[in-house]
Amino acid sequence: MIERAKSKAGGLKPELRFPDFVENGEWKGKKLGSIGEPLMCKRIFKNQTISNYKDAIPFYKIGTFGKKADSYIPKELYNEYREKYSYPRNGEILISASGTIGRLVVYDGSPAYYQDSNIVWLGHDEKFVLNSYLFYYYSILDWQTSDGGVIKRLYNSDLKRINVYFPAKKQEQQKIASCLSSLDELIAAHNDKLQALKDHKKGLMQNLFPQEGEKVPKFRFPEFENDGEWGEKELSEVAEIITGNTPSTKELKYYNGEFMFVSPADINENRYVEKTKTTLTKLGFLKTRIIKANSVMFVCIGSTIGKVGMNKYQCATNQQINSVIVDSANSSEFLYSNLELNAANIAKIAGKQAVPIINKSLFSSVKLMFPPNSNEQKKVASCFSALDELITTQSEKVEQLQSHKKGLVQGLFPKIDN
Repeated sequence: MIERAKSKAGGLKPELRFPDFVENGEWKGKKLGSIGEPLMCKRIFKNQTISNYKDAIPFYKIGTFGKKADSYIPKELYNEYREKYSYPRNGEILISASGTIGRLVVYDGSPAYYQDSNIVWLGHDEKFVLNSYLFYYYSILDWQTSDGGVIKRLYNSDLKRINVYFPAKKQEQQKIASCLSSLDELIAAHNDKLQALKDHKKGLMQNLFPQEGEKVPKFRFPEFENDGEWGEKELSEVAEIITGNTPSTKELKYYNGEFMFVSPADINENRYVEKTKTTLTKLGFLKTRIIKANSVMFVCIGSTIGKVGMNKYQCATNQQINSVIVDSANSSEFLYSNLELNAANIAKIAGKQAVPIINKSLFSSVKLMFPPNSNEQKKVASCFSALDELITTQSEKVEQLQSHKKGLVQGLFPKIDN
């Protein structure tokens, strides 16, 4: 159980506190430089090609920091480095000092090499504060300049000046770290489940749709096994294609109403677009090409070509999106999955240009495989619709947990200015 803490005027206490520590007084503050030493990595080798990965050490550059390494150095060079220079201890924190400032990794003690001054490790004297606590403390810091700009690089001198606030008793530090660590484990477990559902869907798509060069899927529902081969059809044969448009942005009366106005940013991994960043009034909506409910929307312009979604309610889209209004003989849900499966190949049609584009004519000529029986379309569509519902539900659980963690972190730490 967590209780609300009462703080003296001007005192430093979090809004929420565990019952054992409610009466423990204000938190302490120290400069990072007084409780530890930020240390830059030093490069001591030239880039080398590694042929024997069994004896190679992972080399984490700024782009792979916190991910899987894609480069390696010889073990003998790693050993030479360990002899010459100080090195993080197990449990100490590494932080990105350029690129995406403030990415954090807890060093697990395994052999690894880090890219020169782009990655910094933070050595701490745990006499004052625990590393496990500091990991979450650093995660809430706002890595911006005083005027709200973006910091391009962190230097040792910058890090040493950071104010570090913590409860005096290590037991309270540990309690905070354990609470958030348990929540992280729960989020990770739900993320694993979400990824498993996505992987299952990907495998199912490869089996329920014909593969390239084939005319029947690998797996077929029993009632359609004798229905013959699937056939190719152009999108224009099965649907009307509508390219979106944007009402004049100078007319304020067109915006901030009750109608959805879909842009590529509103289309995410979920099947349905249910809310949009921009909305239209009735006046604005009448200035658009209205897309009826249960249509398929495909991004055809820009860096996100290939994003695909559906609308539960009538809406409008901007000109980057071509909407597919399927005829009565075909299934919108089936076409959504079909386009989703083929999105990467369709995106290649745009070619390499400054602003990739697939115009309406080209998009209308895209060929997809369709079963001879519309009932098979519906059966395949219902299978993926049910799976997408599970994925959406699981995705919402992850978002709820992440939102809960964000609120908990804000309550467990005082408001901190650096």
